[in-house]
Amino acid sequence: MSDEIDVHIGKRMRRRRRLLGLTQQAVAGACGVRFQQIQKYECGANRVSAARLWLLSQALDVPVGYFFDGLDENGGGSSPRNADSSKTKPMGRNAGAA
Repeated sequence: MSDEIDVHIGKRMRRRRRLLGLTQQAVAGACGVRFQQIQKYECGANRVSAARLWLLSQALDVPVGYFFDGLDENGGGSSPRNADSSKTKPMGRNAGAA
């Protein structure tokens, strides 16, 4: 089962690639993978590593954050995985102080 975030990133990747008029083969060549891997990324079957996401952002001429735009809309909260923010623990320097 693929994660909602992986699917979202794949959709953003496909949308940008098509907007630029690039083939999966062209993007794959720029990232050092085969076009089948791009297919798997675009449908959310395979998770994109941070390093590969960086290469994809360069190939598609967008900042890395582009792939995450709109995630709040898909998850209904701050993250599809942690929609109930009351159960999350605070992080940071002052997390223990309350």
